[in-house]
Amino acid sequence: MKDTFHEIKVVSSLEPAVQAATLKGSAVDLRGFGSALMAVSTGAIASAGLYDIKIQESDTTTDGDFTDAAAADLLGVLPAGLAASSVYRQGYIGKRRYVRAVITKQSGTSIAAGAVFVLGHPALAPIA
Repeated sequence: MKDTFHEIKVVSSLEPAVQAATLKGSAVDLRGFGSALMAVSTGAIASAGLYDIKIQESDTTTDGDFTDAAAADLLGVLPAGLAASSVYRQGYIGKRRYVRAVITKQSGTSIAAGAVFVLGHPALAPIA
């Protein structure tokens, strides 16, 4: 078995919780890493809710500076609507320093969801 424990860092962008509105995750700093993967986990969806998730990018941590990552900077495709009790992933290969996850409410009451970024290919390893 190979060791990935010392080769990756996992950073939360959206804490796992019941989300009842559009929610912007915390900025994740990519400095010192050569790859990023967003991992999303969902639970129950109330009232036939429709929610989607995307990666946004920025060179600063200022909320208004974040924009949706271009399709050319993403690996994999996320569904138009998140399903209950599911796991999704999408890679980011863009050049911006910061990324974040954004869940957008289209309809319904709430969704249980969270998102983390798995950062890999560190400039300095092992990761403590």
